[in-house]
Amino acid sequence: MGRKPIDSDPSRWAFQALLFLALASCTVAYMVFSVLFRPGSILSNSDSGSPALEETVGGSVLQRENGRCCGGIPNLELWGAAVKWGTEFKSNYSEECCKACKALCTGNQGPCLCDSWVFCGNREACGSKFGECWLKKQKDSLAPERRDAGTEVMWTSGLIFGKGEGIVGMETEQGTLHLKLFPDCAPHSVAYILELLGLRHCAGCHFYRAEGRGSSWDANGNHIKDASFGPPFALIQGTLEAQGMKFRRIPTEVCPMIRRGAVAWVASGPEFFISLANHEEWNEAYTVFGSILPEDMEIAEKIARLPTKSQIWNNINVSVLEEPVPLLIRRIKTTDENLTEKI
Repeated sequence: MGRKPIDSDPSRWAFQALLFLALASCTVAYMVFSVLFRPGSILSNSDSGSPALEETVGGSVLQRENGRCCGGIPNLELWGAAVKWGTEFKSNYSEECCKACKALCTGNQGPCLCDSWVFCGNREACGSKFGECWLKKQKDSLAPERRDAGTEVMWTSGLIFGKGEGIVGMETEQGTLHLKLFPDCAPHSVAYILELLGLRHCAGCHFYRAEGRGSSWDANGNHIKDASFGPPFALIQGTLEAQGMKFRRIPTEVCPMIRRGAVAWVASGPEFFISLANHEEWNEAYTVFGSILPEDMEIAEKIARLPTKSQIWNNINVSVLEEPVPLLIRRIKTTDENLTEKI
């Protein structure tokens, strides 16, 4: 007796149809959630989004070690008074040189004894200077002295800011946000901020988007169980592209989890944001180059409460300020220097 063909079994066809519908539903759900929780979609107002650069720093992507960073800028030689002479002090890697500088900057005995380091790590170019690690002290760490820069320079250099150091003001009509810079984690980013500081103006820099914590995050920035992840998305967003200054795309640097107060680039800049919440759902997607001092976060919250209007970016509802808030990157005043740093 012949075998009954499989394709004539209606129950089998029904099962396959149900399986197909289930897979299709899962696919649609995945696409929807991937758009909603893809940071580039949330923060970019371009139709195609703003893909992050795949560039690396110093030939390798910077890695965090127990939450500590140690990166520098290749092809840069910083000058300054030597704390340790490289002819007598050598390291195997730039990270070791950086950590040696950090060891002299614990913050327990006054100002940092070392706030900059210079390392020669190219064996062929450095010759007898290979491995030299110069630990230095700048006259002004917010305007470090350069001797040379460019592709022909064999040195790698970096800055270290200790407790209470490396703080600049983001001045707005709502108040001044004090920004602690992270040069060891994001050296290229901080170098750009210091350029803005030296420019003495930031015409064109402003906040243009403001969204509070809503009912999704508490006052400490912790996500409330079973609440949505936005909108609103708990951030204020702006641009740091100053008129009259050509912006150079920032390479991807260290991207930790976004916490309340974190200041980070959107992709490669000059768009940036200040987070009002802890965003674990963003999966370490952004270069963080600093953090707002905790005592100033109420100013950021005040900006987030300003009048807004709705717009749609990449099919997501966002809140844009009715009137942009201009900002200026400046040195902090003498009266500000006694701020208690809690980060």
